Amino acid sequence: MTYNKKTVEDIDVAGKKILVRCDFNVPLKDGVITSDKRIVEALPTIKYLMEKNAKIILCSHMGKPKGEVVPSLSLAPVAKRLAELLGVEVKLAPDTIGEETKAMAAALKEGEILLLENTRFDKRETKNDPEFAKELASMAEIFVSDAFGAVHRAHASTAGVAAYLPAVCGFLIQKEISVMGKALTEPARPFVAILGGAKVSDKIGVINNLIDKCDTLIIGGGMAYTFFRALGSTVGTSICENDKLDLAREMMDKARAKGVNFIIPVDNVIGREYKEDTTCMTIYSDAIPDGWMGLDIGPVSQELFAKSIEGAGTVVWNGPMGVSEWKNFAAGTESVARAVAMSGAISIIGGGDSAAAVEKLGFADKMTHISTGGGASLEFLEGLELPGIACLMDK
Repeated sequence: MTYNKKTVEDIDVAGKKILVRCDFNVPLKDGVITSDKRIVEALPTIKYLMEKNAKIILCSHMGKPKGEVVPSLSLAPVAKRLAELLGVEVKLAPDTIGEETKAMAAALKEGEILLLENTRFDKRETKNDPEFAKELASMAEIFVSDAFGAVHRAHASTAGVAAYLPAVCGFLIQKEISVMGKALTEPARPFVAILGGAKVSDKIGVINNLIDKCDTLIIGGGMAYTFFRALGSTVGTSICENDKLDLAREMMDKARAKGVNFIIPVDNVIGREYKEDTTCMTIYSDAIPDGWMGLDIGPVSQELFAKSIEGAGTVVWNGPMGVSEWKNFAAGTESVARAVAMSGAISIIGGGDSAAAVEKLGFADKMTHISTGGGASLEFLEGLELPGIACLMDK
C-alpha cells in the first residue's frame, strides 16, 4: 500500500481553525509522564501551524477508559508538558464536544492552542459514531491527521472527522509513510527484514508481504519455535502454535522458491520456567529438552544474525528476539540492535519493543527511522490499508 496524500503544507491554514489529531497516549506513573517522546514527535506540525497563525485545536486519546471519564487518564499532564515544550499556554478543555469546549474553540485567537480532553472518555469515539465525528469537526475548518500510532483504528477522531472537513496529514505521518513506503517499494538492497515477537499468527501477513520484497528474512523471538516444530524439532515447553505448523512450512517453501534467505536461530537460551531468575542454559535449536522453554536466541545465532545484517542496504526490524525486558534474556535483542546500528543501512524500527530496546541501548540516533506506532507500522508492513490515512485527500 503506497500513499501520496496532501500534507499540511499543501493547504492554506493561515488564520484558520485546525483540528489536529495527535498521539498523546504517553506512559504515566502516578500522574507523571515517564516518556514525552510522543509529545515531542507532534511538535513540528504544531509549531508550523503556530507560525501560520492558525487557531489550533488538538485532540488525542489516552489509554482505554472505555467511554467513561477516568480522571487518571486525563490529558492534563500532556497540556502541562506541551506548554513547557512550546513556551506558550495550552488550554485544556473540560471534555471533547461539550458546550463550554465549543465556546473555548470558538474564542481561540490566532496562534492559540486548545487541547480537548481524552477522546475516549466518550464511548462514541471508538465506534466511529458519525454524530460524534460531526460535532468534533464542527469546531474547525481543516482536519490534520498526525497520530501515526492510531491510524490503523477507524475511530471518530482518526477517520470519521475526515468526512466533514478537508483532511491532510501532518509532518509525522508524512515522514512515517514516506520512509516506510520507500523501504517497501524501492528498497536499497540487500533488503533484510527481521521479525520477532511471540506468535506467528500475529505476523502472518507481514511475513507473506515481506517474502515478496526482501532478500533476507530473519525470524527470532517466540515465533521461531513454531518454525522449529514445523521442521520436526522438539521445542519442550516453548511457546508454539501447533495449528500453524503447515503455514510455517508453506512460508519457508515460499521463501525458498523466491530465493529469499530465510534464517531462524540455530541455538537458544532456554529456561526451566517463565521467570526472570529461572535456571538457564544455551542449547542448539534441534535439541531443546522436555520441560525447558526457549527465552532468547543464543550466541551462535547472534553472530549469524549480525553477519546477515552486515552490508545490508535496508533493514526493517519489528519485534524482540527474546524476553528482552528480562536482563538474562535480553542479549539477543541487544545484539540485533547493535548490528542494525552498525550496519550503515537505511534502518527502520517498527515501534513497540524493538523501538524500546533501541532507545534503551542508546542506538536511537544511529537508526534512520523509529516508527511511533507499533500496531500501525505492523499493518503498514503487512500492506494493509490504514483507515486514518486512507481518509485523507490525495495529492
